[in-house]
Amino acid sequence: MAVLKFRVYFEEDDAIYRDIVIKHTQFFSDLHQAILKSYEFDNKHAATFYRSNDHWVRGREISVEPYDKDYKVPPLLMAETTIGSEIRDPNQKFVYTYDFFNKNWVFLVELINVSKEASSKITYPAVSRSEGIGPQQYGTRSLLGNKFVEVEEKYDLGKGSEGYGEEGEDGDDDADTTDDGSSADDDTLL
Repeated sequence: MAVLKFRVYFEEDDAIYRDIVIKHTQFFSDLHQAILKSYEFDNKHAATFYRSNDHWVRGREISVEPYDKDYKVPPLLMAETTIGSEIRDPNQKFVYTYDFFNKNWVFLVELINVSKEASSKITYPAVSRSEGIGPQQYGTRSLLGNKFVEVEEKYDLGKGSEGYGEEGEDGDDDADTTDDGSSADDDTLL
């Protein structure tokens, strides 16, 4: 049984990608779910694949369901179309769009490897490689994620916290006196 390896690039940055291995007998709906899971997206929005050429020109559509739009040819359905049936050449490409009525996330899907034997240790489809920090479906994602928010709340590092200020904000050249004019040596520091 052939195993196909697809590289799924985030359209806006080709340094961000996920490699997904899937059996040629599995369906586009399986690949659709694997892509969403690999980029940590939910499954609440419309999605479709387009068969593509080397220049990423969109061809025949493979959709979750027929959507309310004009079609030149009715789309194939993901749940009924096996991946192997749509492979036309060894470097087959697909364009995958998700939430195209709102955010219009676009991913470029490229076949990068075909192996003859499936591994008994892998449940297909599976992510075999993940590069770069993917986009966050809703809002922004920092490099530190939720960890920084926890640190900020714990230590109250917000603007105006006691002891934190702008450099040279008091405008005093005499660093030995406090705001009330007394000597800094007179104050007890905590």
